[in-house]
Amino acid sequence: MVTIEEALRIIEDQKITLNRETKPLEASLSHALATNTASPFDVPEFDNSAMDGYALGGLYQEYQLVGEVAAGDSKDIVLQDGEAVRIFTGAKVPQNTSAVMMQEKTSVKERTLFLDEKPKAGQNIRKKGGQLVEGQAVFEKGHMLNPPSLALMGSLGLSTLEVFSKPRVNIITTGNELVKPGESKTEGQIYESNSYAIAGALRQFGFHHHQKIQLRDDLEATKAGVETALNSCDVLIISGGISVGDYDFVKQSLEENGVDELFYKVFQKPGKPLYFGRKQNQFVFALPGNPASSLTCFYVYVLPLLQKLSGYQEYGLPTYQFPIKHPYENRFGRPSFLKAAVIDGKVEVLDGQGSSMIQSMAKGNALAFVEDGEKFKEGDLMKCKLIS
Repeated sequence: MVTIEEALRIIEDQKITLNRETKPLEASLSHALATNTASPFDVPEFDNSAMDGYALGGLYQEYQLVGEVAAGDSKDIVLQDGEAVRIFTGAKVPQNTSAVMMQEKTSVKERTLFLDEKPKAGQNIRKKGGQLVEGQAVFEKGHMLNPPSLALMGSLGLSTLEVFSKPRVNIITTGNELVKPGESKTEGQIYESNSYAIAGALRQFGFHHHQKIQLRDDLEATKAGVETALNSCDVLIISGGISVGDYDFVKQSLEENGVDELFYKVFQKPGKPLYFGRKQNQFVFALPGNPASSLTCFYVYVLPLLQKLSGYQEYGLPTYQFPIKHPYENRFGRPSFLKAAVIDGKVEVLDGQGSSMIQSMAKGNALAFVEDGEKFKEGDLMKCKLIS
């Protein structure tokens, strides 16, 4: 058995090989860049108007209107002193523009423009290179592409990006008692839910499963299922069958499929019977079958490895500290990840902490971490990982 810190360090220390691929811009969300990126030109490429209004030649309160410039116009206008043109947001400002006045502070009579106030030099003009200059670093290798990142890359004219490939993930669930939702069940059976939780958590963080396999508690079937799953994935996530019961065949099946154990069992609650192994460049997590345990282990242990394999600069859910709304003492006898809700900057430990109880986890948005025997008074800071 290992501690939480030892388990995380073993995962962190795994040597990996990152694969690269070129993807269309629109398909690059949540991928990590495989190269450093610099701006190929100034952004903006030209001085332009920050709003709809009037481009002004000189700083006065009365001008002669001489034309109009719309966004995208390529005509080259030179303003003389005392002249103005109607201009629209994003349009290139004419040469000799001193300022742009928003239209709400103007009035026009015939061809004369009147301003409600005197303009200030340079106001409402987006200057060439004001955001980026040619050659300036934009993103470093490993930057995870979010929607604003895609917008910026698109503004640089990049239609494809070189990114790190994401790991292929397969999911196995085990249990004679499990029935797929929508099918009929008999007394003693339950509907299978862990694969849906794991697949949803994968999508939540930009990953996808390649294959889902459901197995009965049978040694030969489990061995064959593991072999099949390993043929088409980089990371295999197994739910259930990893404890020490008479019908728990996962650990033996992994050994017989050539998977080397890196750790088994973590001193924590929930999720003590957690397994992590490796077969060459493939990784296997065998998670406990109880729903809350399974999902907790995904957030704490599986997610950091998936992000590491994807070339992210940072991985794992960040830890924050929030004042607790009520007294609390950890009496579980182990360091614990607690289902919690962070609301208005304060954390509440929820009822229903049993490892089989998923309802409280569904209503919460955080995992609070407490050491064995740790006590909290109202207002004390508690460590939390936000999961939604």
